[in-house]
Amino acid sequence: MKRNQINLALSLFIASALVFTGCSNTTTATSANPGETPAVVTPVEPEKLPEPELPKVDESIIYINAAKLKVREAALEESNVIGDILKGKQAKIVEESKDEAGKEWLKISFSKDEKEFVGWVLKEGTVKDRVELLRENLKNLDYSPQMKIEYPNNPRVEVKGIYLTIYSAGGARLDKLIEMSKRTKINTFVIDVKDDNGHMLFKTKAAEKFSPEANNHTTVKDIQVLMQKLKENNIYTIARIVSFKDPTYAVLHPDKAIINTTTGKPFTNSDGLVWTSPHDRQLWEYNIEVSKEAIQAGFNEVQFDYVRFPASNGGKLDKTLDYRNPNGENKPETIQNYLKYAKEALSPMQAYISADIYGLVGSVEDDMSLGQYWEAVSNIVDYVSPMMYPSHYANGTYGLKVPDAFPYETLDQGSKDAIERNKNIVTPAIIRPWIQDFTAPWVKGHIKYGDKQLEDQIKALEKNGVNQYLIWNAGNTYHENAVLK
Repeated sequence: MKRNQINLALSLFIASALVFTGCSNTTTATSANPGETPAVVTPVEPEKLPEPELPKVDESIIYINAAKLKVREAALEESNVIGDILKGKQAKIVEESKDEAGKEWLKISFSKDEKEFVGWVLKEGTVKDRVELLRENLKNLDYSPQMKIEYPNNPRVEVKGIYLTIYSAGGARLDKLIEMSKRTKINTFVIDVKDDNGHMLFKTKAAEKFSPEANNHTTVKDIQVLMQKLKENNIYTIARIVSFKDPTYAVLHPDKAIINTTTGKPFTNSDGLVWTSPHDRQLWEYNIEVSKEAIQAGFNEVQFDYVRFPASNGGKLDKTLDYRNPNGENKPETIQNYLKYAKEALSPMQAYISADIYGLVGSVEDDMSLGQYWEAVSNIVDYVSPMMYPSHYANGTYGLKVPDAFPYETLDQGSKDAIERNKNIVTPAIIRPWIQDFTAPWVKGHIKYGDKQLEDQIKALEKNGVNQYLIWNAGNTYHENAVLK
């Protein structure tokens, strides 16, 4: 399947799938104490750290600019062809030469199909700057080396995590999940702090200022008690912040919602939830202020979900959608600028930041009309979490009739592509995928998921050197035999 076909098919397919799974909540519970005032959290002045040197760009790296460049045994056009290398592929210069006709040749080393090759190519089929190969809407993004460090007071963890709704974190299920962590390799909880409905886990000053209704559905009365319990049980904590799908905020700020110009009403995907514009700087401020309060409460990391524009049928709906874009930014620029804003604001607090993106983003050449371009996201955040749920790939993707029925093969190819994309930048994020622990009955040809399917996904990641993962089940019920110690 061609990549543009994959994009279109997935855009149609994923819109319905996300109603039930990854990055959506389907559990319910009674909110607690709606009239209470947010607790005052005393900020901790972070210790100032010495700034390390930025990594240097490898000047021997080049990129292929021909559709399919022939690789030869020697620096001669009549020399035997030993293979080919595709456009956009990265290679390393080993040696340079010039033939009798004055043509310049490069001896390069490169990887293909998990093997290493060395051969000669014409220099005219290569470029030094990968940006020259990109589409216009991707050329102005920041691919320069970024400062990424480990914080002494917040050491990095090889994360093996599960997802918790605000109801699991604030209810009886919490203790059961903590006990599960003691029996298994699970060491991390990704907890909704601002969920898909725009509701808060605990009362925040940020919500009080920007979206007061969000504080009326909290499930945790004393966030310090919760965090203390998690720390005592050696749980690494990640605050999930749903960024741009926020119907609660949109009701209060209707002028910030994305508008369907054909109806004059706020735009919704098939789940019926209203999207606010990712261009909205006030919403940026709101999300980051919530993040700060989560860090002050003790969270080790902030994870931004729905850090994208809504699925728009591969961009076909863009002509009828008013994204409220006063600065004239394109989608990838806005998403990267948002993450840079978050990084600048939160790094001084010595917390890591991560971003959830579509699983297929690592396998396509563009941003899928979502604003999620792999290199632009990975270059800024500390961790990137592609949602590699096999059920979320359109049938036929990666040559698999039904990816949902092939969890190992889907994760194997997805992780390979992600690793290759990370090679295109000097300071990529650590890859930490979301994986599937649920059955997807809406997928034609789906299979039932259990311990084996979860274990197959983990094996595929580990085969490719990806040793961190996050497990998604919207109801927070997990097959723990796959992750026993």
